Amino acid sequence: MENILTAKGLTKAYPKFTLGELDFEIPKGFSTALIGANGAGKTTLIDVLCGVIHKTAGDVTYFGTEKDIDREEVREQIGYCASQGFFPAAWKPKDIAISMELAYKGFDRELFNKLCEEMEVDNEFSRKPVNMLKQSDGNRMRLALAAVFARKTDMLILDEPGSSLDPLMRDRLCDRLRDYLDEGNGEKSILFSTHNIADMENAADYAIFMDKGKMIERGFVEDLKDKYIIVRGEPADYDKAKALMLSHNVNRTTFEGLALAENARAFEELSAVRERPTLQQLSVGLLKHAEENR
Repeated sequence: MENILTAKGLTKAYPKFTLGELDFEIPKGFSTALIGANGAGKTTLIDVLCGVIHKTAGDVTYFGTEKDIDREEVREQIGYCASQGFFPAAWKPKDIAISMELAYKGFDRELFNKLCEEMEVDNEFSRKPVNMLKQSDGNRMRLALAAVFARKTDMLILDEPGSSLDPLMRDRLCDRLRDYLDEGNGEKSILFSTHNIADMENAADYAIFMDKGKMIERGFVEDLKDKYIIVRGEPADYDKAKALMLSHNVNRTTFEGLALAENARAFEELSAVRERPTLQQLSVGLLKHAEENR
């Protein structure tokens, strides 16, 4: 399997936080979700990968051979979108269109305006377009996404693209991400971060879980759902079961937790219910396990 991006020994050190040392790959032709709680290092990692901030150590290889994110050819291939403050507050849609057209050869101004209409935000031809300062957080993100999707790229790197969107628009975003991959016929890839995967699960093929600057798990979503199980049982069996669970909770009526599927037989002997986890359940269980074992 080809990788669109590979990192070796990647580190970014701050006085009170260190990202890494990280070794990982982003598979080509798929959508990868970067999952973690606030403060896990997701934005730091994305900013390093996109050249917004400089790494402390390590190497990143893009598209198989390129190692310099500052090269025009590499930047032209990557569509980056920050979680906030992507464009100056005084800018209106026309300013965005002009700047993107100047910055990127592959920007399609007509498509940008069409995407703005589809996302139900002002474009440069709206009757009274307002600047970014007067837009809601959700509308600012819609404008930024329209600008990114209006470019010809081979990879999208999006920081919390769904965090400020309403549920319907998050669903449309998932469709848009799927369309992007389909248009690439296996040649386009996506990396997006999120701390709440519930509404973005349909957009994730591969997942990387982060906690306090470290990667705690990664793999294709369907493989991870086979690797782990959700377990539910009677409170009386909790003491026997908790030693086999990675994370767990109990109340007066039931216990529930995340465990490795290889322990399924032991839970069967306790008459516990075993289920395949959703990505949301997997995320909560793994992050809770990491928090409890720092």
